[in-house]
Amino acid sequence: MSAPFAPVVPLRPWRCAPRTPFHHRGKSSPGQRPGETRIYPGPTAISDCRYAKGIIVVDHRWETSRATACLDHLVPVNFRGTLQCDGYAAYRAFANGRSGAIELAGCWAHVRRKFYEALESSPRTSGWIVRQIQHLYRIEAGLREQRAGPQLRAAVRAHQSRPIVARLERVLLRLKAGGRQLPQSLLGGAMDYALGQWRTLKVYLADGRVEIDNSLVENAIRPTAIGKKNWLFVGDADAGERSAIIYTVIESCRRRGLDPYAYLREILTRLPRMTSRQIP
Repeated sequence: MSAPFAPVVPLRPWRCAPRTPFHHRGKSSPGQRPGETRIYPGPTAISDCRYAKGIIVVDHRWETSRATACLDHLVPVNFRGTLQCDGYAAYRAFANGRSGAIELAGCWAHVRRKFYEALESSPRTSGWIVRQIQHLYRIEAGLREQRAGPQLRAAVRAHQSRPIVARLERVLLRLKAGGRQLPQSLLGGAMDYALGQWRTLKVYLADGRVEIDNSLVENAIRPTAIGKKNWLFVGDADAGERSAIIYTVIESCRRRGLDPYAYLREILTRLPRMTSRQIP
């Protein structure tokens, strides 16, 4: 069984990692079907992951498609607040379907990555943009060193980060209006992606609870991305669900500084001898 969601604190940021596509064998078809795991931090770490207990509760979920409707199974219907994610179109469609209850917060790491990939073909323009984004990250690094809370983070971002973001927007709009970069080029694609996400990329400036990017859960999902290159398939859909449970247990151990092997060995040794009343 998969771990249930705990009640969600209203108006708190909720972070979503990108999908990790696998292939599984459908029960009614011999062919391979795309499936994916998604991870969602539990509500205990929604806004306090950097400046409270420092723990993210990771919950891997298995879905057999990449449809927007899958998110309805994962994010509680009573959730109101901020959903931090990448630019995958399903998130926008999902937020639109919640009638204004959800605000999307973008990920600057994805934007930076796209301009970094364009450095070789357009070193001057892409290099300048990457340096501006680096300034934003230096500000965040300083806030982490100070162990700044939401109010201080919002104040510093308003004073230092907002002018950089505004300058970036002006330059990107000017470059886009100039029409010199083809949409098919790496720089043109990076510009289109950034401008298409711009409203969500500015959310973190006003809300000190929101991170500059989604790297906390991006790092948590990295083992699944590495693993899929090794085994490619996970069998049928039930096997995908079991894999998601195992990933959840292992990553949750790591977040708490526990040795996953020692933890699982202890649990699997003691559990068969326990009664139902002894199980929490």
